[in-house]
Amino acid sequence: MTISERWPLPDHHDLRDELLLAWDRPGYHDLLHLSEVLDRLQQLAEAGAAFDATTVGLAAWFHDAVYDGAEDDEERSAQWAERALPDAYAAEVARLVRVTAHHQPVDDDPAGCALSDADLGILAAPDERYDAYAAGVRTDFAHVADDDFRSGRAAVLDELVARPHLFRTAQGRALWEAAARGNIARELASLRNG
Repeated sequence: MTISERWPLPDHHDLRDELLLAWDRPGYHDLLHLSEVLDRLQQLAEAGAAFDATTVGLAAWFHDAVYDGAEDDEERSAQWAERALPDAYAAEVARLVRVTAHHQPVDDDPAGCALSDADLGILAAPDERYDAYAAGVRTDFAHVADDDFRSGRAAVLDELVARPHLFRTAQGRALWEAAARGNIARELASLRNG
């Protein structure tokens, strides 16, 4: 199934095509990332996580639709969702997109937990994919000097590993927690020795 065929609405194909163009860029936050987030949402659902697939799927399509390494990328993506989506979805999709700014949904937010887990699931990728992801993140922040990038990236990863769990759903923890912690430890060592 192509990524276009994974659009969760039966209509609004012009919007889908606008989003596909927005995601078609260099760096980590590209069409492959969108596809992988959609794949991980499916994995979570198949493992028993309960969430509204249409709403969370739309949030996946919008969550990094605007991405240029700025602090307000998620906010601008959420605002796009609010402007472009039908009223039945706009507010909830925008809320979910905003959750991805910090990946700290509340425990009784199954949609936010599923989207956050699917977005962070890259942390559990096999070594080669994880290394490509890390290189893509560096590309996303090419405007940042090397020393500043290393310290900033290490701070983000340190904050993640300090959490009791990287993943908010039981399914995400079972699928990805151990591998993700291993990858983060490996990247932190590289950043600190680099």
